Amino acid sequence: MNRRTFLKRLFGGIITLFGLSGGTYYYAREMEPNMLDIHDVNIYSSKTPSAFEGYKILQFSDTHIGFQYTINQLEELVVKINQLEPDLIVFTGDLIDNPRTYDIDERLISTLGRLKAKDGKFWIYGNHDHGGYGTDILRDVFQQSGFELLQNGHRQIDKNGDMIYLAGLDDALLGKPDIEQALNGISNEQLTILLAHEPDYADVTKDYPVDIQLSGHSHGGQVQIPFIGYIYTPHLAQKYVEGNYKIGSNPLQLFVSRGVGTTRLPYRFFCKPEITMYQLKKS
Repeated sequence: MNRRTFLKRLFGGIITLFGLSGGTYYYAREMEPNMLDIHDVNIYSSKTPSAFEGYKILQFSDTHIGFQYTINQLEELVVKINQLEPDLIVFTGDLIDNPRTYDIDERLISTLGRLKAKDGKFWIYGNHDHGGYGTDILRDVFQQSGFELLQNGHRQIDKNGDMIYLAGLDDALLGKPDIEQALNGISNEQLTILLAHEPDYADVTKDYPVDIQLSGHSHGGQVQIPFIGYIYTPHLAQKYVEGNYKIGSNPLQLFVSRGVGTTRLPYRFFCKPEITMYQLKKS
């Protein structure tokens, strides 16, 4: 950590401490974490096939159920997602905050099972999914919920004779990501979307034939201070924190979600939770 970053986080932390102990505490803990943003984002690419013009991909990420996010809230989220009628749903990691201590029951499975998308539901591991001995637990939960795991693999999505590829990586922190295995057999001429939990992995992805990367993990910092910005983001979410980026000479389009839940601290400040509806467009 360089001196500038250290000072930014130090003074930002002091401001946060005093701010959250005053009038903003209630807002940051009780209000903003429940103020879900639904973002509509167009993704332009010359590789978008005509049959996929306007194709809708819904991303949600980082629910961290069991910390401050409840099954009741997940049920409400499922209703909102289904109302958007996506063609495809992707979950980019960290379903449960601590799989070792959370009591998983049929209600969680049935709630995820109610998510509907014409061309399927896909997920990848986040670091919290592997943590707390959650690897097998989360695989079973998603499998019973009708989700397909993309763990260093890909799926061809076909529509009216056209196709795109959806690939996914194992978690970069606690898993074993293998991008070459994930992309093996994919034609460079086809539009390829990669799911990778940690956004900073884009610096690896940019050297491979991937057009779009969807990530989470950062939570957008959870707490952002005006004129200072975010105070803290986890490892591998320190370079690319939220929103969209163009990386490399091709370039790779990276989209980073602020996620739905919280972790470590139950606060959001100037950093609302979000889900994103992407529409594919031909540039």
